[in-house]
Amino acid sequence: MRSIMKREVKNYMKSPLLWLGIAIGVFMVFQNISPYLNIHYLRAGETIVNDYPQNYRDGDVFDGYVPTEKVLRREKWEERIREILVSESEMENVEAQSVIDEMKEMDFKTACAHLEEYGFYDAYYEYENTAYHKGTREEINSYISEKLENRAFSYYFSRKFADFAGLFMGFFATVLLSVLFMQDTRRNTYELLHTKPVSAGKYLSGKVGGGFSVCLIICAVLNLIFFGICLVSTRNSSFEVHLMDFLFASVLYILPNMLMIVSVYSLISLLFKSPLPAVPFLFLYIVYSNMGSRNAEGIYGYYGRPLAIMVRFPGDFFDTAPPPMALLNQSFLILAAICIIFLSMQIWKRRRVY
Repeated sequence: MRSIMKREVKNYMKSPLLWLGIAIGVFMVFQNISPYLNIHYLRAGETIVNDYPQNYRDGDVFDGYVPTEKVLRREKWEERIREILVSESEMENVEAQSVIDEMKEMDFKTACAHLEEYGFYDAYYEYENTAYHKGTREEINSYISEKLENRAFSYYFSRKFADFAGLFMGFFATVLLSVLFMQDTRRNTYELLHTKPVSAGKYLSGKVGGGFSVCLIICAVLNLIFFGICLVSTRNSSFEVHLMDFLFASVLYILPNMLMIVSVYSLISLLFKSPLPAVPFLFLYIVYSNMGSRNAEGIYGYYGRPLAIMVRFPGDFFDTAPPPMALLNQSFLILAAICIIFLSMQIWKRRRVY
């Protein structure tokens, strides 16, 4: 098993494709997460200038936005509803204000249902648009300080890293591991391997272990590079940066996905005596994993999917959270990968020549 694993790792380490892919991955991930490295406490007289609206559902702190307090958010939402009723529903100001007054004592869901009686069905979306507003220097600094009071900066940054690094790793592993079983599934080699005194367990463990080890090495390189980038970029901000945050996020949200990909390659390679059918299947699997859905309120977004091999972290930097049931899904993913590997062993045994 060890000899097979070492051989696979050495073969990949010698391949220029591996190092080229890592370089491309570093560039792609950096392009997506570099804005978060600009987060810092604003100095006296410093402002963040942009052309975005005053209220913005996708506003983030590096653009100068902070969450809108609940009471103020309700006021902004009601004012926006009143403006729309006047401009689009052609109500008089007095009539529109009367509708708003009727909503004052209602909770949010009841108020939305009430507005539907007047033909207004976008109340929830308008409420989402009031989630963040352009903050003053004091508001921005207070917000950053509050979020970093009990958590290190790297806790939040590592989740954004896991989001985009996991996306890159999924596609890169699908391409890279397509040659893992290529040589062994050629007709003459495949038949010869089945006459050798190597057990299914040792063979599959070596191949899967080799492929997974390569993914582990790539992930480790990305972790070290972006830990260093984060450390250097935040040294003037006095933010805490811990390598363990990066490693923890990678172990939870990236590596189980890599194990699933390599196990799928083992099954399909032995089932069809070729790894090539696994390539389109895995690309479709990635698309399935990355698809959004609608929640109970009918709002479209990313909420995760069963046995998905992607864990995305949409949302703003300091409010980033894994999708519901993400940890449970990752656990089932590991279990499913182990079952697939055992199934692959059975297929290997059935085709063995004694």
